[in-house]
Amino acid sequence: MNKPSQLPPTESAPYRFTVDQFLALSEQGMFDGYAKSELIEGEIVVMNAQHSRHARVKTRLAVRLALALEKLSSEFEPQVEASVRLSDGSLPEPDIVLTSYRGASVVPLETVGLLIEVSDSTLETDLGRKADLYADAGVPEYWVIDLNEDRVLMHANPREDGSGYDGQLDVPFGEVLIAARVEGLVVETVGLD
Repeated sequence: MNKPSQLPPTESAPYRFTVDQFLALSEQGMFDGYAKSELIEGEIVVMNAQHSRHARVKTRLAVRLALALEKLSSEFEPQVEASVRLSDGSLPEPDIVLTSYRGASVVPLETVGLLIEVSDSTLETDLGRKADLYADAGVPEYWVIDLNEDRVLMHANPREDGSGYDGQLDVPFGEVLIAARVEGLVVETVGLD
C-alpha cells in the first residue's frame, strides 16, 4: 500500500528588501502616502507625521550645527532627513546627518561624522534597534534628542563587535554639547525647544 508522503514542515520568513529594491519602489511612488519611510535590516518601516515640537527642535538644531560647522571650516555639513546607506539592507533616514558628501544620491556611510535622531514617540527604537544598527555599521557618533526628558543622549566610539557604543553621555537641555568625533564642534542647547 502506498504511504502518504510527508512534506517537511515549512516556516514562513519575511522577505528582506535590498536598498536598490527599496529605492526602486520609492521612485515608483510606493511610499508617497507616508510621511517618511526607511529600510532597516531589509524591512520597510513607515513613520508617522512629525509633530510641531519635533520639527522645531530638529530645525533649530540643524541651523546651530550649520553655523558651528561653518565657523570651524569643517568638511561636514548638516543634512536634514537624508537617507544614509549603511549596508545593502539598511537605508535609514535620520533626522540630521553630518556628512562631507555633496553628491546627488544617498549619503555613503564613509562620509558620515554624526547621526542625530529627534525622539518623542520613538525613544525605545532610537536607543535600541537604531543605536545597535548604527554601532554595527560603524557610525562614529550618534545623538538622540529625547524630547520627553529634555536631554541629549550622546553615543560615540562604536565597539568593534558592533554591540553598541563605548562612550555614552546624558546631557540635559541647557548645557552645551561637545562632539566626541567631529573635532571642535560645540552646540548650545539653551532655547533649542
